[in-house]
Amino acid sequence: MSGKTGDFTRRQFVRHLALFTSLASASRCVGSLLADEPASDQLGQTLPRRLLGRTGEKVTLLGLGGFHVGSLNDRNAQALIEAAIEGGIRFFDNAQQYQSGGSEAKYGRLLTPKYREHVFLMTKTVARDADTAQQDLEGSLRRLRTDHLDLWQMHAVDSPADVEQRQRDGVLQVMAEAKKSGKTRYIGFSGHRTPLAHQRVLAVTDQFDTCQMPVNAADPGYHSFIKNVLPLLVEKNMGVLAMKTLADRGFFGQNRWDARPTGVSPLIPNRISVTEAIHFVWSLPVSVLITGAESLDQLHEKIELAKSFQGMSQEERQRIIEKVADLAGNAVEYYKA
Repeated sequence: MSGKTGDFTRRQFVRHLALFTSLASASRCVGSLLADEPASDQLGQTLPRRLLGRTGEKVTLLGLGGFHVGSLNDRNAQALIEAAIEGGIRFFDNAQQYQSGGSEAKYGRLLTPKYREHVFLMTKTVARDADTAQQDLEGSLRRLRTDHLDLWQMHAVDSPADVEQRQRDGVLQVMAEAKKSGKTRYIGFSGHRTPLAHQRVLAVTDQFDTCQMPVNAADPGYHSFIKNVLPLLVEKNMGVLAMKTLADRGFFGQNRWDARPTGVSPLIPNRISVTEAIHFVWSLPVSVLITGAESLDQLHEKIELAKSFQGMSQEERQRIIEKVADLAGNAVEYYKA
């Protein structure tokens, strides 16, 4: 890490890490600081909830990703959604691009008719211009069968130039207007390629409430979002949505998109366990971990990990980082620039 990362200095980053450590010590663990006790709603027991930054919303610390739901047939998708609800998940992620709207349509058929008033519902747009963004918003609302979103995000920012182009062509303005009109309660952005894109968003606007990005134990070793973006989000009191917490199968030595080996020895189980990997993420100041569960077994595993989470010290996190540091890099997190 160089002396400067964008406009954020090493000294500022160290100060934030010290803040995280001292807060964790004061409250016994970061988990107890950030998460409420498990609560109940009309559907039953929920998973512990965390603040979604300055929004004041409390969301379950585990959310269900929409991509894999969209790839299932309706019977299996319904089973996954029902298992998520029964397991206490109330946060549901999606994106217009997933199966070209097919994943949103599945939520519209299988989730919102029964559960809309009980869940936090979000989706995203990859639009590069204002007209497309507006069309995506209307299409998402129609497919999801709702009159408003809880969160709408500008999706997959991949470079500073990409951010500037979307700003120049009106995407950020459409998002601000959607929030003002009530078509979405909150707005945010996401990306997985490079922290430089996220830093650029944060430099050009303060309008966003949330940020979605990769957060995992290998991240600190290569184009790190944890080092270069997370402290900025904490400083701005933004909600942090953690994704690719197992590096999109990269921790298992695979590239999810074609299932080919990455050429790197699997981090799990050779270096760390799934429990260590997931609890590492929750020990950081993230609001929700979004799981791309591909089966009921995977979903149940994550739900049980959420229930068993008790926090992790700075020293414990550092030990996990060191276990995988020599393998961190593009072959593990293959989706990064």
